[in-house]
Amino acid sequence: MRLLYVEDNLKLAQNTCASLQKNSFTVDVVHTGEDAIHAVKSYEYDAIILDLGLPDMDGLVVLSDIKKNEPEIPVIICTARDALDDRIKGLNSGSDDYLVKPFDVSELIARIKAVLRRPGGALGLVLQAGNIHFHTVDRSVKIADKPAKLSKRELDLLELFMRRKGRIQSKNAIEDALYGFDEPPTPNAIEVAAHRLRKKMMDLGATSKIQTLRGIGYILEDDGQ
Repeated sequence: MRLLYVEDNLKLAQNTCASLQKNSFTVDVVHTGEDAIHAVKSYEYDAIILDLGLPDMDGLVVLSDIKKNEPEIPVIICTARDALDDRIKGLNSGSDDYLVKPFDVSELIARIKAVLRRPGGALGLVLQAGNIHFHTVDRSVKIADKPAKLSKRELDLLELFMRRKGRIQSKNAIEDALYGFDEPPTPNAIEVAAHRLRKKMMDLGATSKIQTLRGIGYILEDDGQ
């Protein structure tokens, strides 16, 4: 899942981003409100982490713009503003959660997963496609009741396919979902990951298949669909 992290404290942004990436999130980091608004217009995000004390504009202005144009994207405010009135104002302005600095990254991760599990969110506790079960909390996968040993990139790709089951995913859409703008993929990275994942699924007897649509992209379908 791809996150946008809006934070002007460079050290905090770097440390938090590293922890989020270790927990299998793809993270784009920006440091100004203007860059945040531009990023949301340019890329698809599953969730946004937003500081309020930005150097060029108040974070609530950014929040308003995001919710006006992309109301379905959950936004978690992370700020040093800890007064009750500030929390109420942030929540009433459209944020989906409000976390006061300093915070533990493990709590932030839990809150991200919580907002993504809400109705209409991107994340369920268990994703299922045929006899494939993907447990999103610990990122374990079972195929036909057998544990599947997948690399991080294969897990990322399978989760993407399962959340978008039955929908064609172009190579560009997959790259946008799995790679941040500071982490460009190699030319054949998607093809290689899809090939390896497809083989492991077949070896374990998966009833859902990754189909390659040449010149178009990929789609996950149940066998016989």
